[in-house]
Amino acid sequence: MAEAGVSAMVQAAVTGNLTPDQRQMLRAVNLGASSLSFVGSTFIVLCYVLFKELRKFSFKLVFYLAISDMLCSFFSIVGDPSNGFVCYSQGYTTHFFCVASFLWTTTIAFTLHRTVVKHKADVEDLESIFHLYVWGTSLVMTVMRSISNNHSHLGALCYTQTGRTGKAVHFITFYMPLWGAILYNGYTYFQVIRMLNNATRMAVGMTDRPFDLRPDIKALNRWGYYPLILIGSWAFGTINRIHDFIEPGHKIFWLTFLDLGTAALMGLFNSIAYGLNTSVRRAIYERMDCLFYIDHGSLGSEFGLKKYGRNALVVLELWSDIQLDY
Repeated sequence: MAEAGVSAMVQAAVTGNLTPDQRQMLRAVNLGASSLSFVGSTFIVLCYVLFKELRKFSFKLVFYLAISDMLCSFFSIVGDPSNGFVCYSQGYTTHFFCVASFLWTTTIAFTLHRTVVKHKADVEDLESIFHLYVWGTSLVMTVMRSISNNHSHLGALCYTQTGRTGKAVHFITFYMPLWGAILYNGYTYFQVIRMLNNATRMAVGMTDRPFDLRPDIKALNRWGYYPLILIGSWAFGTINRIHDFIEPGHKIFWLTFLDLGTAALMGLFNSIAYGLNTSVRRAIYERMDCLFYIDHGSLGSEFGLKKYGRNALVVLELWSDIQLDY
């Protein structure tokens, strides 16, 4: 059974030298962290559905990313060791949607690179190719992972595989594509940031007007953090998988704890970094201002504008379209 995704990390831990209390703590970490990711991803999905101004191509990719994170988190929560079918389903679905999640981040990086560096405006025509790439690759990786399964191994939480061959295939079908995505995202964002830095300096040099570049530099630096989300989410998991392959009978509790906790929070990290951007915040501010006006009349409207800042809305208008989207 495919053991990728967050819940599979708990499954890998329970076959080792962990105490019942430690296993229970890992279950609690899985439930809590996955729930936070589910809430964060669901919030981004609802924003896309409710706010029509967000329904443009750039944020549509973030919407697909949030869908993948939401389903990955959901199926990480519902595993039940007393129900074999649910455990089988959980293994397949967590593997599929976790792979889909980090693949959607590569489509966002590709879109930025093609728009900013290549100066191409045809990215919307590539949406069907993006879907084929993400869902097709995720399906192939999941099927490859399931073929290598030895269903005779049963762990304390769902189905756990202890054979070296299965662990090797797991690493190939999950962690190798993952780190490929990390390297691609890092290289792509480096080129995008360098391109925009050069363009900003050229624009400043062509005019005598003083410019405050701090908001632009802040936005550029934020893009540089995007690849770190996957690194932070899966670095401990990668180390734990390698350790588990070398010493399969010895589990390190603190490493498994960090592995499970950081991986389960990937959806929350993505929803904050990719989803809770300037466009979303502005849409929320505007709705809250309208809400205060409806509930409290002119006094409520004035209070809402003071609290959330009319000046903030003016500043947000000055951001470029790319900064608004990402």
